[in-house]
Amino acid sequence: MPAPSGPDLPTFEWLGDAALTVRTPRARELYASLRAHPLPGVQEAVPALDLLTLLLAAPTAGEAVQEAVAARLATLIPAPGGSGRRVVVPVTFGGPDLDWCAAHAGLDRAAFVAALCAAQLEVAFLGFTPGFAFLTGLPEPLRMPRLDAPRERVPAGSVALGGPWAGVYPRETPGGWRLVGRTAMNFFDLSRAAPVPWQPGDRVQFEARA
Repeated sequence: MPAPSGPDLPTFEWLGDAALTVRTPRARELYASLRAHPLPGVQEAVPALDLLTLLLAAPTAGEAVQEAVAARLATLIPAPGGSGRRVVVPVTFGGPDLDWCAAHAGLDRAAFVAALCAAQLEVAFLGFTPGFAFLTGLPEPLRMPRLDAPRERVPAGSVALGGPWAGVYPRETPGGWRLVGRTAMNFFDLSRAAPVPWQPGDRVQFEARA
């Protein structure tokens, strides 16, 4: 039997016979808790915006996992300002959309850059391409409409804004977000012990560099 559900409780859905999705507005807090204190029967947790996919050791663990997840959520204490590490991203601001974005926000270039560097961002989830983090926490004036038609090539390291999100393109790909700068940080490197340097819950701040 599935765990009970309601407006304040998680909902569960099977993906095949060995993976379970948990939908909850507290997905990031739950993910951080599971990383620190794994649940028996759960081999891996993969976060998204408002859900987690749990890869189970065996299908028979599903009912116990649902009960344990519901119990864990009931005891979580919100962690204000992000629950993870602080990641500073050095950015050389410029690019094809910086002046457009500043004008859209009603700011000059310097004030726009200062506001973006002051924003307290947080990794909500990873997706799109390996190492790409969707950063939440942009103030309303800095939220930019996406391009009507995506660019065919966005250079690696491009710092971009799209809707309520900020992000950094880890490698050259197509993309439809507004480009406001570049960073030399490498966000996906298989030669490292940890190929991706940030995880959901990490706090992120841009830092202007010449």
